Amino acid sequence: MSHPFDTALGLQSAGEHRFTGTTSPAYANMVGPYGGMTAAQMLQAALQHPARLGDPVSLTVNYAAPVADGSFEVEARPLRTNRSTQHWLLLMSQTGEVVASGTALLAVRRPTWSAPEAVMPDGMPAFDSLEKRPTQGYPAWISRYDMRFVCGGMGADFDGVEQPDSLTRLWLRDEPPRPLDFPSLAAACDCFAPRTWVRRHQRSPAGTVTMTVYFHADAALLAAQGSRPLFGQARAQVLRDGYCDQMGMLWSADGLLLASTQQVQYYKT
Repeated sequence: MSHPFDTALGLQSAGEHRFTGTTSPAYANMVGPYGGMTAAQMLQAALQHPARLGDPVSLTVNYAAPVADGSFEVEARPLRTNRSTQHWLLLMSQTGEVVASGTALLAVRRPTWSAPEAVMPDGMPAFDSLEKRPTQGYPAWISRYDMRFVCGGMGADFDGVEQPDSLTRLWLRDEPPRPLDFPSLAAACDCFAPRTWVRRHQRSPAGTVTMTVYFHADAALLAAQGSRPLFGQARAQVLRDGYCDQMGMLWSADGLLLASTQQVQYYKT
């Protein structure tokens, strides 16, 4: 049986540079589909394009309008291909209107001198020692992840008491477990709750306007991760005048930084 993520990710060729797909009820959000799945679908169009060169280095998705339930089309067009890099334009449309736009950089990675600087926090409790986040009463996509919060979670304890910061730390993996790949890593980068929810300890209208993912892993590192949990961290730098940023990181079970992400979110209070 196909994993729900793979079912949702499925695209069909619809001519030169064009692919069609359908939103999945399994990844439904409060309005339209989960933004991480939209990002994964747009990236997948480039990855299954016959002209593809290399693996993802970066992906930016701008959410121009709510994606309606139903069919969509993705245009994935390579704008320039060099010896080892490839630049892509990505457009998702419904009924002739663009609902999301994006760009991607793919590249053939070559062995070089390397050095990590961002370090996974020390002393974090193990995945198995934490309780699984309840999913009842939340949008369907929440059920597609096994989330176990260290701090900055979201749940029934949203009491409206403002917190000193918006820091979230958690373990997560696909539910049911699924080997990690580039689309699922991109999707997981959108798993963090809106920063206003965490900071203000209450739910209010909020959503992602734009998201960028930087991939720090090659295919071999993703294969080594397999279906083990990822460790994630996110926080805002500034929340002001209806918009806030979010900086996030996802580490492997072995403590290797696999992806970092930046978002801008709108919010209402």
